[in-house]
Amino acid sequence: MILLLIIGLSFLIVAVILGVRALNFARVRSAATVQNIDLYGFTGRTESVLLDSGAGTGADDVVTRIGDAVATRFKGLDSDSIRRELVGAGLYTVTPRKFAGYRAISVVAVPALVLWALVTAGLPTIVAILAAVLGILIGWRAPLWIVQSRAKRRKLEIDLQLPELIDLLVVTVEAGVGFNESLRIASRRTGGALGQELRLTMQEQTMGLALNEALQNLLLRAETPGLRSFIRSVLQGETLGVSIGQILRNVANEMRKRRRALAEERAQKAPIKILFPLVFMIFPAIFVIILAPAVYSILDTLK
Repeated sequence: MILLLIIGLSFLIVAVILGVRALNFARVRSAATVQNIDLYGFTGRTESVLLDSGAGTGADDVVTRIGDAVATRFKGLDSDSIRRELVGAGLYTVTPRKFAGYRAISVVAVPALVLWALVTAGLPTIVAILAAVLGILIGWRAPLWIVQSRAKRRKLEIDLQLPELIDLLVVTVEAGVGFNESLRIASRRTGGALGQELRLTMQEQTMGLALNEALQNLLLRAETPGLRSFIRSVLQGETLGVSIGQILRNVANEMRKRRRALAEERAQKAPIKILFPLVFMIFPAIFVIILAPAVYSILDTLK
């Protein structure tokens, strides 16, 4: 009975936090947009890719305080590696300590949900305890897995968008536009993760960074093979004074070859990935449907 009461209180606290966050969400988004416009003059899109330090909800403050308490006791939760994972996933407004708070809440919520489900199902106590321990491990690792998976998908999306971006840069550069302005035009016309990163790069340059430094920061935030090749080629061309248009054409051809090779690699892996569902899910059902009548007839005949 006490266990069910604790689980119920945990769910009530989570529900209150989510309710407060939902009520303040629209106001916070509006305030963050106005703040970014005032600071940077960036009015091209309503979305913001910058880390806003002023706006926050009561739920965010609670999560941050929990993360601070956990990070002071366990070293490594606010390390640079976690910060890079968050930035790579596009979570600019989530600090490592706030992420540690989400992980701490997940450690409590996941085993509580598992215990509630198993107690309701009437399973033995030892099974519930073992499942709760497993739930603690999953609750601690699951947020990190989610962030890493999102970062991986985001980097793949950036690599897939690069050839179109380079084509746009080639057209504008050969039309007589400078590379810096071509990059700014492309940042306004490109969507998705690559467009986000380009707009952030342009905002960094507006704040005083040189183009080379802004591009290096872009590579640190989203280091992919295609983006690394693109940025290094651009920096080398700027340094040596080579025609940037021809460099971009060569890089675009290389990107398309790499994308074609990636598609062929995935196509070759598909039969192996299909093998496991076939063996463990489809074949048993087929065997039951085909062999069950024959087995039943043989047993009936033997009787």
